[in-house]
Amino acid sequence: MLPVNSGGHSAYQDFLFENLRKYYPDPNSIARSTWDIIERFWNLDLSYTDVFMKSKYSVFGPKPRTPSCMQRSYLLSIAFKVSSLTDWAAQLKINPLYAILSGFAFGDTPGVGTFYDFLSRLWDSDESHLSSHIHPLKTKVKKPKTKGTKADSIEKVTVEQLLPELENTIFNIDEQPYGSLFKLYKSEFLDLSVSKGLINPKSLALAGDGTPVITSHRERRHRICDCSTKGITDCKCDRYFSQPDCDIGWDSSRDCWYHGYDLYMLVASDSYSDLPVFPLLSPASKHDSHGFLHTFFRMKNFLPDYKVNKLLLDSAHDAMPYYEYWKRGSNLPYKNDFTIGKYGVPICLAGRRMNHDGSEPSKYRIKFRCPLASRKYGCSCEHPCSESKYGRTVHLAMKDNPRLFNIPLRDSEEWKLEYNARTSTERSNKREKLDFKLEDGRHRSTKMWYCRLYHILMLQHLDAWDLPFESALQKLIRQAA
Repeated sequence: MLPVNSGGHSAYQDFLFENLRKYYPDPNSIARSTWDIIERFWNLDLSYTDVFMKSKYSVFGPKPRTPSCMQRSYLLSIAFKVSSLTDWAAQLKINPLYAILSGFAFGDTPGVGTFYDFLSRLWDSDESHLSSHIHPLKTKVKKPKTKGTKADSIEKVTVEQLLPELENTIFNIDEQPYGSLFKLYKSEFLDLSVSKGLINPKSLALAGDGTPVITSHRERRHRICDCSTKGITDCKCDRYFSQPDCDIGWDSSRDCWYHGYDLYMLVASDSYSDLPVFPLLSPASKHDSHGFLHTFFRMKNFLPDYKVNKLLLDSAHDAMPYYEYWKRGSNLPYKNDFTIGKYGVPICLAGRRMNHDGSEPSKYRIKFRCPLASRKYGCSCEHPCSESKYGRTVHLAMKDNPRLFNIPLRDSEEWKLEYNARTSTERSNKREKLDFKLEDGRHRSTKMWYCRLYHILMLQHLDAWDLPFESALQKLIRQAA
């Protein structure tokens, strides 16, 4: 049987008002922090969910729960920090506030199986994972030599090869397993933030960064070959992985290995509340330089009306193909950081002409070094400008080096001020992982991780919307008392 919600959002508001009067006639009996959640959900219209989800139900069988109530209840479980659906289903049965806020009559609430069934309808695939359980062993990420730095990339494809490939790939949202999740997120939250002026899609400033998402304490896999019976203990045969979309990566902030995903998040850096725009889950070993490209080009396909005019990325993305891609069609001024002599050669602090020491075409630069330095005896200058035996080196950019083309100019005060906004991604990730406890989900499937992630993004947008100065709901309850 198809779900029916004839009254829409106004019917939910009437239901909530009547039941709060019944169970909580004194508004002061509810904590102020809880009232903040109540007010946000009182004003949150999820009627589109009922329309959108209608085609995902059968015309036969028993009457299902209203989709908007199921979605609202799942959002409330995250808002109230209840990470387990089993625990949430139990709380609905004993806590009238949780039940009526969801839109369910107290004593008639859904079980845990109903929640999993609803979330499965939001996943546009028969498989709970994006890849097969059986696949080869992956190359392990190497621990970086310097503490606090990110691990080197183990990708077999370079950024230079990957960028044009993804640029020419058409990503159809209807072909993505998380397509329905994205459509609900966009229609009911992202678009509303745009309409409130919190995000400017015509001139979007984006900040991007990856963050670890731990899904388990260890990698679970087992052999499916018979090599062990033949005495071969170190075979390279395919293995069965219980979480095939996850692997082992290096957490540079904690200096430890972890098993799970790399969550790459694109955030509107110029939004007041560091609002997320588009997420993508990749294996933990995915390097940020690749994670950004996969996320960015999907976002371009899914949000074609969004025009990006600024990108703020960290040093993990400092690859020349990036600069070449965004330089296309531009005509920006050239900045020269060095004092150049008569013949285009840098002059050292002592006034000596530096020696040419080769070039680096891949980095668009020419190298010069101190004329008095010796690898064996060091620098013979009376006032050496470097303690290294190799001597002072200077790199000059070749003509039209795209890395030096920035607005504002690289390393200027304006550039530093703009770049400070890059931390908006870190603040957004902090909200997802600490405030909304993303990693507490402890799910085993990519389907459930995407469901949890997208609903957390929805709550981030919901929290950014201003509430009315005076609570209309509390006023109605007091007048009716």
